[in-house]
Amino acid sequence: MLCEGLLDWFDRLGRDLPWRRTRDPWAVLVAELMLQQTQVERVIPRWEAFLERWPEPEDCAAAPLGEVVTAWAGLGYNRRAVNLHRAAVAVCERHRGELPRDLDELLALPGIGPYTARAVLAFAYEDDRVGVLDTNVARVLARRTGRSLGRAEAQRAADAAVPPGEGWRWNQAMLDLGATRCRARQPDCEACPVASGCAWYEAGRSEPDPAVGSAGVSGGQSRFEGSDRQGRGRLVDALRLGPVEAADLARVAGWPDDPPRAARIAATLVRDGLAVEADGTYRLPT
Repeated sequence: MLCEGLLDWFDRLGRDLPWRRTRDPWAVLVAELMLQQTQVERVIPRWEAFLERWPEPEDCAAAPLGEVVTAWAGLGYNRRAVNLHRAAVAVCERHRGELPRDLDELLALPGIGPYTARAVLAFAYEDDRVGVLDTNVARVLARRTGRSLGRAEAQRAADAAVPPGEGWRWNQAMLDLGATRCRARQPDCEACPVASGCAWYEAGRSEPDPAVGSAGVSGGQSRFEGSDRQGRGRLVDALRLGPVEAADLARVAGWPDDPPRAARIAATLVRDGLAVEADGTYRLPT
C-alpha cells in the first residue's frame, strides 16, 4: 500500500480545505465532528463561524449548551453539538484545556469515537502511528485487498499503511483518494494514482464490489422524508426559537395526527441532552 505516487498525487491535486491549514487540535476536532455525514461545502462557513465564537475548548465549555446547539443549526445530526460541548467540558476538567495526544485518553472523551480520535492525532499532532479510517478509506482498503474486511483488520491495515513521518499527509491523501477517485459509485480508476496493485481493479472490477459490506463502509442513509430523524430535526429547530409545549409537539414535528410518535421523539431529545422538560414544556438545555 505504501506508494509515493499517492503522496505526489496529493501534493498536486489534494483538496484545499481550511481545516488543513491548521494544526490546532480544537479546530481539528470541531471540523471532524461537523464533517460527519455533512457535506464539506456546508461545513466550511459554519466551522469558521464556530471557531470565531468559541476559539478554544474553554470558550465552548463555558457557553450554555443551548447556545452551542443553536449555533449548530443547518448542520444536522444535532447530537454532535452536545458531544462537542461535553468533550470541551471534559478537556477542561481532565486535561487543562488541551486535547490529549494519547489515543485512549481521546477515546475516553464524551462522543469521541475511533475515527475522530485518530483524526485529531493525525491532523493536529501529525502522529504517524494511526490510520484514519472513515468510509472512504475503508472502501479503498477493501478494493485494494480484493475482499471485505473486518473492522479490526481494516484498522490494522490503515495503521500499517502510514509511512514513517507522514501521518498528516498520508491520511489526508487517503481521504481524498476515496472521496474523489475511489468513489462508491462510478470510481475513476483510470485517474487513480495507485490503481496498480489494486486487486479489484486488476480483476476487472468484477462483482461483487469487495467494499460493499466491508467494515467501515457506509451502506447509505435511510430515507429522510417522513423519518424520525426529520421529526427530531423539526423539534430541535423549533426549540432554537423558544420553548415548545407538550400539546404542540405533534404539530411542530410534522405529525399532527400522531401525538404518541412526537412524544416518543421528544423523549429521545431529552435522553440525548438536546432538550429538557419541565411541567409539560420543552426547552433547549442551559
